[in-house]
Amino acid sequence: MSAVLSSPVTRAPWRQRLRARSALWLLLPMAAVLLATPWLPAFQVTLLNHVGLAAMSTLGLVLLTGVCGMTSFGQAAFLGLGAYTAAWLTAGSGVPAALAPLAGSPWLALPAALLLTLAIAGVLGLLTLRLSGHYLPLGTICWALALYYLFGTLEPLGGHTGITGLPALRIGGWTLDQPQEMAVPIWAALGLALVLAHHLLDSRTGRALRALNGGQAMAESMGVPVLQVKLTAFVLSALLACTSGWLYAMEQRFVSPAPFSLGAGIDVLFMALLGGVGHLWGALAGATLVTLARDFLQDWLPRLLGQGGNYEAIVFGLLIIVLMHKAPEGLWGRLRQHRASGAADGAAAGPVPSAPPLPRRAMPARGSLVLQVRGLTRRFGGLVANRDVDLEVRAGEILAVIGPNGAGKSTLFNQLSCVDRPTAGEVRFLGRSVVGWSPRRLAEAGLSRTFQHVKLLPGMSVLDNVALGAHLRGSAGLLRSALRLDRAEEARLLAEARRQLDRVGLGALAQQEAGSLALGQQRLLEIARALCADPSVLLLDEPAAGLRLQEKQALAELLNRLRGEGLAVVLVEHDMDFVMSLVDRVAVMVFGEKIVEGPPAEVQRHPKVLEAYLGAEL
Repeated sequence: MSAVLSSPVTRAPWRQRLRARSALWLLLPMAAVLLATPWLPAFQVTLLNHVGLAAMSTLGLVLLTGVCGMTSFGQAAFLGLGAYTAAWLTAGSGVPAALAPLAGSPWLALPAALLLTLAIAGVLGLLTLRLSGHYLPLGTICWALALYYLFGTLEPLGGHTGITGLPALRIGGWTLDQPQEMAVPIWAALGLALVLAHHLLDSRTGRALRALNGGQAMAESMGVPVLQVKLTAFVLSALLACTSGWLYAMEQRFVSPAPFSLGAGIDVLFMALLGGVGHLWGALAGATLVTLARDFLQDWLPRLLGQGGNYEAIVFGLLIIVLMHKAPEGLWGRLRQHRASGAADGAAAGPVPSAPPLPRRAMPARGSLVLQVRGLTRRFGGLVANRDVDLEVRAGEILAVIGPNGAGKSTLFNQLSCVDRPTAGEVRFLGRSVVGWSPRRLAEAGLSRTFQHVKLLPGMSVLDNVALGAHLRGSAGLLRSALRLDRAEEARLLAEARRQLDRVGLGALAQQEAGSLALGQQRLLEIARALCADPSVLLLDEPAAGLRLQEKQALAELLNRLRGEGLAVVLVEHDMDFVMSLVDRVAVMVFGEKIVEGPPAEVQRHPKVLEAYLGAEL
């Protein structure tokens, strides 16, 4: 499931206008509903209010599942948490003395519900988000069922009967006791949530959120605190559902457990999938389709079949199956594809945005030891991938690690970048042992890398992919991003990303989706992303693979410039012509052991290398 929005700074003119107005377009449906409600019957307005409530809860799932890639069946449980907290405090029956000042006030019940949801979602998130694969959705099912049965079991919450007789919401002297009046807070809250979500995704924090969807290892190597960002997304999704639950309680003036069951959570997931789980507009599209279709089918199917029953669930199930075959990105995703089919691809990128450059880290003195490996050994059971490897890398030099497939080169890189931990031995970076460090901590210290198998976010723009490398060079968080208080910093981050794209020759492709690039261009994108982190040591895993001759020559020129700037480069590469004409030293590995190290000319003539790797004719 791809992320919804990209964050380019410069676009073709028509795209610039589209981007500038997109946040305002999110408000158009809300304005249309509010203008229409005085002229519609109460039943239709009630139905529209239910669409708005469902869309807000679905929006949280779009952010969690579509954007961040974490499937949850428990969204309805958080909706119930907001509704029950609001109902219990507003009704005032059985409220302890410590909470007495909150009793009877729906407005004071809202922050109380949000704080309670924040605490519970935080705990559940810490317990659940460490799971992966199918264990994560199974974990959400467990606590969703637990909360549902809790709502129906606790006597202060009215058991399965629920809480009735809630007072109408009031704004000053205005009593919101009619559907037309409740439409105002419901659709205003939905509009605000959509705009804030749009702003959030168009930011440093938004890139980190989207990086969770299929790129967690890469994101952590770029400095993204993966667990913290996952927890942020989970809590944000829960808070949106909680707000929807509070509005539901105020609109219904009655709550019971039934609307917050596991089945209701599956319905929210249906809405997200049908509307387009990777798109903000998909939340509204899916909620509208499911809510209106359910109302229609509940009336029409019993007449057609001659008997009552929950037949609409069967229809929705079949619809989901068909949609996953024909339009896996949902209705809104299919509409976007149709609109994009008539647009020109690869619009020319504009000039580098005007923004002050980001601060640079102090580079080590040329010739100083920056990376040292002693006795590095990595065992996987009985397999020894690396055995007693020793290496030294100095500032301002390029070291190549070569060897046949299976020699242990990528395993070595994973240990140098703290993605993997050695069984024995030591890795020292800038004089400090980094064994046991996280990839994020090492990235913050100044080591950046690319990957043997390209790791990027194909649905994001090239510019956004590169800007992710500068994550640690910014500080704006969720609140600043959502409120658009991060624009100055964002401009500097994107300007830096554009400068690095220009360095690797991809500046003209900044606005294309990264997944549309050829393999060689994707490798150059990874190098630009790594450079965006302002490293002092750069690890490149097969950077020339897939490049044409001219691209390899341009890459060699770039690496020569980086060496001249005092950057230390370690690369794994199979193209011997590329390596031998570029690097200062070569280390040759065979079966996990380093057999030779030295200048390229000496290594090419070494008998062990001729026998084991390069071929006797060399």
